[in-house]
Amino acid sequence: MFGKARQSLGHSVTIGVAISIASLGLHSTAQAAGKFHLEEASIADIQSAITSKQLTATDVVELYLARIKAYNGTCVNQPQGLLGPVSTIPNAGQVNALATLNLRPATRKAMGFDERKARSMTDAADDNPTMPDALEAAASLDQQFAKTGKLVGPLHGVVISVKDQYDTFDMRTTSGGDAPYANDRPPHDSTFVERLRAAGAIIIGKANLGEYAAGPRSSFGGTFCNPYDTERSPGGSSGGSGSSVATNMVTCSIGEESGPSIRSPAKNNNVVGLSPTQELVSRYGMIPASFMNDRVGPLCRSVVDAAKVLDVIAGYDPKDELTAFAVDRLPPQKYATYAVSANKAKPLDGMRIGVVREYMDKKLFTAADVESIDIIDRELGTLKKLGATLVDPGEGGALFQSCLAKYDPSAHNSAFTKQFPQLFPIDANGKPTSDHTKLLASMFFDSTKFPQSSTGSPSIRDIGPAPTTGERKYMMERYLQNRGDINIKTVQDLIDKSTFYTGGSDKNGFMDKKKVLEDTNKDMTLDIANRLQSRFALQQIALQCMSEMNLDALTYPTGNIPAPKLGSPTEPAVNGRASNAWTLLGANGFPAITVPAGFTTVVYDREVDPSAKSGTKLVGPINAKLPVGIDFLARPFNEPKLIKIASAYEAASKHRVPPKGFGPVSGEP
Repeated sequence: MFGKARQSLGHSVTIGVAISIASLGLHSTAQAAGKFHLEEASIADIQSAITSKQLTATDVVELYLARIKAYNGTCVNQPQGLLGPVSTIPNAGQVNALATLNLRPATRKAMGFDERKARSMTDAADDNPTMPDALEAAASLDQQFAKTGKLVGPLHGVVISVKDQYDTFDMRTTSGGDAPYANDRPPHDSTFVERLRAAGAIIIGKANLGEYAAGPRSSFGGTFCNPYDTERSPGGSSGGSGSSVATNMVTCSIGEESGPSIRSPAKNNNVVGLSPTQELVSRYGMIPASFMNDRVGPLCRSVVDAAKVLDVIAGYDPKDELTAFAVDRLPPQKYATYAVSANKAKPLDGMRIGVVREYMDKKLFTAADVESIDIIDRELGTLKKLGATLVDPGEGGALFQSCLAKYDPSAHNSAFTKQFPQLFPIDANGKPTSDHTKLLASMFFDSTKFPQSSTGSPSIRDIGPAPTTGERKYMMERYLQNRGDINIKTVQDLIDKSTFYTGGSDKNGFMDKKKVLEDTNKDMTLDIANRLQSRFALQQIALQCMSEMNLDALTYPTGNIPAPKLGSPTEPAVNGRASNAWTLLGANGFPAITVPAGFTTVVYDREVDPSAKSGTKLVGPINAKLPVGIDFLARPFNEPKLIKIASAYEAASKHRVPPKGFGPVSGEP
C-alpha cells in the first residue's frame, strides 16, 4: 500500500502496484465518517478534512492520482501515433488533460502510468533529492502538520496542475512542443509556481495545452478532449487545465491567455476561469505567446477557490517589469474575502452592470450563436434578482456606440483616419488632401459625422489588436536566452530540431505549429508602438464610457459558439465575433472572469463544403448539452468587485454540474 510505504522523503520506498482506493492506505476515519467527498471538493473541504485528521495531504494526492489513472488516458483514435491524423471517440471516458505527472520513475511505473508522463525525458534516473515529487511534497506537509498542528499556508494540501507553458524546475517544460532540449527541465520555477509551493500547494503535473498556446493539440502531449462530449474540444489553449479541473483530477489549475485561453476552456469545461489584470500576476518563467497580452490566472470549480489562488500568486515581481503597475494596487483585504453568497439579501444591491449587447446581436451572427445568446439573456434576470441594476440597451442595441463615436476618432487618430480613406483622403505620398484634424474635432461634438454605414461603422466588437512586428519572437528569444539550454538557444533551433504535427489547417481545426514558428521567426525588428497606442486608446474609451454610465462591471457571453467538434473546420469570424470567445477588452488589460451559465440543447457544427464561399457550411441543429459561460469584466485592478459579482451570481445560479461518465472511482470517499 504505497500511501503507507512512504516513511520519509527518500525515494527508496516500496510501492504497491494496485491503484484502487482500497489500496491507498487512507485513514479509516475518513471512510467511516463519510464526511469528505473528493468529487467537487473545494479548498475549504480539503483543508477541513486535513485539520480534522480525516485525511492527510498524502491521502489527497493519492485520491487524485486514482482519478488521473482512471480518466487521463488517450481520448481519440490515432492509428499513426501522436503526429498522425486522429478521429474522435464518442463517450471515450478519457480526456488526456495532463501531459506530465510529478512522480518519481518507480512510483510512476508501479502505478501503471505511461513513460511519456515522466517528469523528464532527459533525466531517466530522476533521483535528485532536491526535487521532491508530488507524494514526497505531500509527505513533507504531513510531517510539518504533525509537528505544529497548523497548515503551512493558505493552499496546504491543494492539488494543482500547471499549464506546460510555465516553468517548473522539477518537470519538463516545452509548451506542448516535442522539442529536444538538452535539459527539458528549466533551471527555475516560474515566480507564481514558487509562490504556490510556498503556500502549501502540491503541483501534481503539467496540463496539456494547445502547442505554443493555440488550439486543441500538442505534438508532445497529443490531442485532448472535452469531458462533456469527448468528440469536442475542451478549448484552447489551456484546455488541459480546464478539463483536469472539470473531471476532478485536480483542485485547481493555472492557465494562460493572450486572447481567451483561460476563459474559453473555462466555458467549455463548465468551470470558473479568472483572467486577472495583466500586470497583477508575474509572467516570469513562461514560454510566451506575446508581450502585451499574456496573463496568468486560475481555473477552479468555484469563484472563491479561484480568488484563494489569486491571493497567493498576485503581486509585484522584479523579474516581470509589467507587475510594477501592481505596486500599491492590491486590495486592503484578501481577494477571497470579497466573495459573497446568495444567502445575503440582495448582495448586488447598488451594483450597476452594463450589458454588452454588441456581443449579443443575433442578426449580426449565425444560427450557431443563437442559443448561447438566449441563455445569457435569461441569466440577466438572476443578476436583477440579486439586486444589480442592469444598464441594458436592449436587443439589437449597443452599449458603447454613442460613447465610442465621440472618443474613438481622437483615441485612435491616425489609425482611425486610415480606416476611412473616403472621409480622410490622402495623396500618393500619404499626405492629407483635406483637413483631417478639423473633421476629427467635429466628430467629438456631432456623432452623425461618425461613419454610419452598415459595414463601415466601428463597434467595440470590431476593434481588434493592432498589428505588431517581432513581439512574439522577441519574447521567445528572451525566454530561451534566460533558460540557457545548450541545444535549444533560439526560435530557429525550435524550428530546425523539433518534431511537429504538420497536417493542420482551418479545414480540420488544428494548426501547423512549425509554420507558425517559421512566420514568427521572419520578423527582424521589434515594433509594438501600434499595439501600445491601441491598448491605451481602448482602455481610455472603455473607462470613459463605463464612468459616464456609472458602471461597476460589464457582462456578456464568454463566447457565442459552444465547444466545436475535434477535427472540424474552424468557425469563421463574423462581424468581429471570433470562433472561440470574446477577447477584446480582456486582452487589453481588463480583468475578466467566466462562470458557468447553463447548457445548450442544440448546436450547429461546421463541415467542409467546397461549393461554399468560405469552403465550409453550418450543419444542424444537433442535439447537444454543452456548457455555456457568462463573463463579468471590471476595471483594471478591480478584481474584488469582479469576485463579489461573480460569486453572488454563482451561488444563485448553481450551474456547475460535473460531467457524466467521470464520477467517483471505486471506493472514493
